[in-house]
Amino acid sequence: MIRFEKVSKKYRGTSKPALSDVEFDVQRGEFVFLVGASGSGKSSCLRLILREDTASDGRVVVLGRDVRGLSTRKVPYFRRHIGSVFQDFRLLPNKTVFQNVAFSLQVIGSSRAFIQQSVPEALALVGLAGKEKRLPHELSGGEQQRVAIARAIVNRPQILLADEPTGNLDPGTSIDIMQLLARINAGGTTVVMATHEAGFVDQMQRRVIELRGGVVVRDERHGGYGDTSGLPVLTPETVKGAAATAALTAVLELQKQIATGDAGGVEPLPDPIEPPAPQPETVLPAVPVVQDPPPVTEVQTDAAARAAASEPDTGTRGIPITPADIDLGDIDGLGAADRLGLGHRDDDEVGPTA
Repeated sequence: MIRFEKVSKKYRGTSKPALSDVEFDVQRGEFVFLVGASGSGKSSCLRLILREDTASDGRVVVLGRDVRGLSTRKVPYFRRHIGSVFQDFRLLPNKTVFQNVAFSLQVIGSSRAFIQQSVPEALALVGLAGKEKRLPHELSGGEQQRVAIARAIVNRPQILLADEPTGNLDPGTSIDIMQLLARINAGGTTVVMATHEAGFVDQMQRRVIELRGGVVVRDERHGGYGDTSGLPVLTPETVKGAAATAALTAVLELQKQIATGDAGGVEPLPDPIEPPAPQPETVLPAVPVVQDPPPVTEVQTDAAARAAASEPDTGTRGIPITPADIDLGDIDGLGAADRLGLGHRDDDEVGPTA
């Protein structure tokens, strides 16, 4: 199906070749992963298969044809047997989903009847049935990639090339796309996929061809991604400053000493004290409420005055005072003003207030 025979590719203006003596064969119906760091030559291999570029040395044979010997006029007919999916979807923004998929058939001159039959079948295969009239901006990223895959397989190609098809998608959507590609491969289509998704490669256990610096370094029938050191790491790097390193070392050492009980005067934290069990509440006896005495009314005041007048004035407690004990002579010698407390008095004395 695909064969590379000592293929080398050197681009103009570069000193190092993109591919150097690459050799491998891909059989009909295989699912092959091309893996490796950026610049390792994965995309160059796909361009040579699609006849977007030609090899500087060696032969690239696809579907039994040496692609280097194809004339420019025959290249479009050759590509009818190869579908391609890219990372950036490459959809026509002003055309509907149906029109985007049908466009690839219109370019090669397919009949209207064939288009009306093939496009709905391709959309149903990728899970987009009922969305034929949507525009690309009305779809999610995963749905746009499904449209691109439907466009690539609508002509029922023998080979499907995928260059980082999940690069712009979230993990959940990427899984759906990989499952879709696996179903297409199960239908007999040969799939060659360039990817950095190590998790998918490890999980699917398909054939893996690893490139490094334009050279094939590994070709396994049921392999994993391999070395992931060249993949971007999202975790922050450790601070390497001298002060930060010393502080971190001191903290770690102190934690170790506390854990072993040898902290040099620093005692380990005691075990947490459990709170006491709840005690039953003590019910205190009810305290009688002392109410304010009722206000004294004028009637009560008059009654108290009459009661006081009917009782003898004791003067001193327990000793009754009789009229004989009062010297009336002093009173008889007083005038009316003096009897009422209005007579003459010294300035130092305070008389009754009437």
